[in-house]
This record gives sequence, C-alpha cells and structure tokens, in this order.
Amino acid sequence: MTKTLDQKLARIAEDPTCQDFILADAKDADMAFGISAPGRRRKSEGSATEFRSLDEYIENILEVVDQGLVDIMLMSVSTSDRLTLGRRLFDDSLITPAIRANDTTDIWLAGRVGSYGSQPSLPFRSATIDHAMCGHENCTPEQRCLGADLGLYSITFNNDASLDRAALESYREFRLEAEEKGFRHFLEVFPPNACPGLASEDVPRFVNDCIVRTLAGVPQCARPIFLKIPYFGPTAMEELVTYDRSLVVGILGGSAGTTLDAFHMLWEAKQHGARAALFGRKINSAEHQISFIRQLRDLADGKIEPADAVRTYHADLEELGIRPVRTLEADLCLSASTA
Repeated sequence: MTKTLDQKLARIAEDPTCQDFILADAKDADMAFGISAPGRRRKSEGSATEFRSLDEYIENILEVVDQGLVDIMLMSVSTSDRLTLGRRLFDDSLITPAIRANDTTDIWLAGRVGSYGSQPSLPFRSATIDHAMCGHENCTPEQRCLGADLGLYSITFNNDASLDRAALESYREFRLEAEEKGFRHFLEVFPPNACPGLASEDVPRFVNDCIVRTLAGVPQCARPIFLKIPYFGPTAMEELVTYDRSLVVGILGGSAGTTLDAFHMLWEAKQHGARAALFGRKINSAEHQISFIRQLRDLADGKIEPADAVRTYHADLEELGIRPVRTLEADLCLSASTA
C-alpha cells in the first residue's frame, strides 16, 4: 500500500502550495533521555509518579499506530527491530516507520545526570542502515524491504570550522551509504549548542545559511525528503521556504509547555510555509496522547483553530475522567518561550 507520507510528498512536489501536512510522532527518546525517555506515569487526578517502563512506551506506540493519524512513527533501531521487523506492525498500516539514524553527543543533553549538552556536538552513529532495513548487517537487496527505509539524520553546527567539517564529513558518508542501499532520510538541524559568541538573534539566520550550504553540494537523488528544524518564527520560516521551493520544511515540537504552545506553533508554522511537524516530548507528556494527536491532526488539516483545539482537548479529558495538569484558562495561554 502507498503510505500517507509518500502520497503527501508527491502532492507537495507537484504543488508546493497544497495544504497537505506531514505529522510525525517521535518515539525515539530512548536514544537521548535514558531511563526517563518514556515519561512519567500519571494518576487520574493528574499527578506524575515514577517513570514508565520501555514496555509501556511501546504500548503508547501501538496505540498511536492503531489510531492511524500520524504519517511517521520515529523510533530507535532497537524499538523498530521489535515492532517493524518482529511484529510486522506497519505491514498493514498507512504509517511509515522511521529510525533515528545517528546520535550526536548533544542529544544526550536530556539525561538526568551529565553535562553533554554544554559541550560542542560531536558526530556519531550507533545505528546502522542495514540493521534498520533488515535486522542484521550485510543485507541483500531483497531483504532491505523488510524493515524501515527511512531515518532521521541530525546535525548541530557550532560555528567552529573543525567541528562543523567533521559533522559534514560524517553526513556525507551517511548519504553515500544511504543512496547505495535505497535508504531515505530527513535532516534535522539543531541550533548551536555550545557557541557563546553567536548572538541569539543571529541563530535563525545561521541555521538557515548552514542548511542551504549543506544541501548545495547534494544532488536530488541524495537529498533529504524533508527538513526538521526548530521553529524560529515566521520570518525565518518564510526565508527558507521562499529561497528553495523544493525544500519541504518541517518543525520540531520542542520541550513541553502549555497545550496552546504546541497547537499554536504547528498552526502558525503552517501559515508561513512549514509542511511537516515532529512532536515527541509534547505528545509524550500529554495527559492523553491519543486525544492530543487528534487535535494536532485537525490543526494540520485546517479543520480547527488552536484555541478551539485546546478547548476540545480539555473536553476530551473531562469525558475520560482525566484531571488536566493545568486548568483550561492556564492552558489557553502562550508561555514566554513561544510568545
């Protein structure tokens, strides 16, 4: 069957102004957060308790795939090995399985202990393409259709010639192997994580310039199928989208905030040219993930406005007997970080 991702990418390529929007659930946090990746369990009255187990995390994935509203399920290779290869979860699903293809050191910033996030990002890749595609090394061409054929590759530029060159060389090696093996990827570009000399107002321009320079030397056959970047606001989004209409630009959800933070960011980014969004922590920390995703889908498809989506979400929680973390009034506010 033709996955919804491929249907939407084809329509966007034909008409970049179409209203198709790609939505992904990022359940790859075990490669960054460690024990805390699955998030905390919540009691019905809303209080958080101990961390969920990996099995509970996987149960959340099963529920989201069964719901069928996202286009991509992003996982670690180990999780995809269990679900894509072991359980054949996506064989009869319109959702595309994807894996995190590399783990630069700065994604470890979210651990409970350690200081990796304050150190300049270094490229590294523990996942292999063959493991993602068939579950073992040295896949035959026939075996490469068994697992995931899509991965997220991440780069963090720090305005350091030596470090950034190493990151670009690693990305080039990955691209060449991916092209040879028929493995697609989307590219995540983070803002600098250890670059004190770069003013905050210059970060969006720096990231946009790095993206353009990175892809200028890459032919169409080896390019990412879309981008995943922080949402820096309307100006930076429109600048990138206007520069190259062939780029499908997506946003990352970021850390948890109010429900309106998440809904408004997706809605506004789409108004200014974004065509994809990947939400991980915001979905995972939601009181009810399935209802939260339903609102994201309706927002992405232009069926609802952000404030109304918040109200609908709270109505769902009330019907389910789940006490929200915030009151409706508080959840209808944009936090300072997103204003």
